[in-house]
Amino acid sequence: MTINEKQDEIIAEFDFVEDWLDRYQLIIDKSQSAPGVETKYKTDDNLIEGCQSKVWVTAEMRDGKVYYQGESNTDIAGGIVAMLVEILNGHTPAEILNADLYFIDRIGLKEHLSPTRSNGMLAMIKQMRLFALAFQSKA
Repeated sequence: MTINEKQDEIIAEFDFVEDWLDRYQLIIDKSQSAPGVETKYKTDDNLIEGCQSKVWVTAEMRDGKVYYQGESNTDIAGGIVAMLVEILNGHTPAEILNADLYFIDRIGLKEHLSPTRSNGMLAMIKQMRLFALAFQSKA
C-alpha cells in the first residue's frame, strides 16, 4: 500500500466523524491501539525535541525500507505519532522524504491542534524524515 493510500484510509475513517470531540476520541483510540515503542528504546536519545509531551520515535532499515516505532505519554500526541508510523512504515527513504502528508489538513488536524501540539507534530515529522535521510545517505 502506498503512503497516499494509507493517508486516504485514515481520511476515510475521519470522514465518518464530524464532531471534533469524537475526532479527538478517534485520535486517542489510535494511540491506545498502537504497538508503541519497545521499552529499550524509551531513552532520552529517542525523545522528540519540540514536543510538550514525551514522544519517543525510533527507526530501523530492513530490506531497503524504513520501519518506525512511536509512542507518547499523552493520548493526543500518541495518536498523532501512531498515524504517522502507520502511514510511513514500510516505505523507502525516498518515498518518505517525498511524501506530502496531506492527511493532516484533510482530517482537520491543522486547525484543531493547539500551537504547541502543532509544533510537536511538525517535530515528529521532521525527526521521521531525518531518520529516512540518514538511511538514504548510508545506502
